[in-house]
Amino acid sequence: MTAQARMLADGRRLHLQDGPIDIVLEAFGQPDQVQLAYRAATHRFGTVLDELCGELALLRQQAQPFARQPRGNIALRMFEAVMPFAQIHFITPMAAVAGAVAEEVLNAMTESAHLARAYVNDGGDIALHLSSGETFVIGMVERPDRPSMFGSTNVDSTSGVRGIATSGWRGRSFSLGIVDAVTVLAPTASMADAAATIVANAVDLPGHPEIHRVPAIELAPDNDLGTRLVTTAVGKLAPTEISAALDRGAKCAESMIASGLIHGAALNLRGSTYVVPRSRVKLPQPGDRRLVHA
Repeated sequence: MTAQARMLADGRRLHLQDGPIDIVLEAFGQPDQVQLAYRAATHRFGTVLDELCGELALLRQQAQPFARQPRGNIALRMFEAVMPFAQIHFITPMAAVAGAVAEEVLNAMTESAHLARAYVNDGGDIALHLSSGETFVIGMVERPDRPSMFGSTNVDSTSGVRGIATSGWRGRSFSLGIVDAVTVLAPTASMADAAATIVANAVDLPGHPEIHRVPAIELAPDNDLGTRLVTTAVGKLAPTEISAALDRGAKCAESMIASGLIHGAALNLRGSTYVVPRSRVKLPQPGDRRLVHA
């Protein structure tokens, strides 16, 4: 089956789909430039899955200093995004795959057209383009599997934020932690993707009897986590336990901010939300056409 491209019913957004990759994107600018950008995105997307499959064995290996680097543009973005975390945490380049794909498609758009703004949303991992003076409002969800917003944040052209990613045990990928959703703002989408994975893993209560886990290999024999235990269910948690778990994740996010790897994060577990740094998230803006969901 070849890659599919179609305009959505609103006539503004383009939907790209190929195997597990599912993208919604939108560009803002002069109509002729928007069309150029959409053609470029469609053309670039057509070979993305084959390129990744060609290096899949390498991308599923644990990232380590001095490891053999992949060759493709997207694969190299993935590798570079996870390397800052590799000395302390177990992580593979696959932790950054969605963000890296979003970046690559967005890069094709901006190289081909003059755009005021654009976003590429690959399953909740989003790459942004903002020219001078432009702004997006980013909506943050409580759970990746059942989106409902708990807040939003403004991202403008001076913020340095060009990537947003959301992770959690209820999402598309496996997680070692128990957070319902972590949304990370970072300089790039691939970096946000990798960081969200690490922060989501950190929100945890090791050994808690109400948290159920199984080896990842039992759920997907070809996954990159092997026999590591991934979360499949979270039972009853006391308020103090929820706070303790979120504290662990917040400290992880704070260390990333201090290192300059990310700009901020919002962590949500059972209706409790921690924002790092404080006062970054505000109430949603109903009806705002600049809203992008993460």
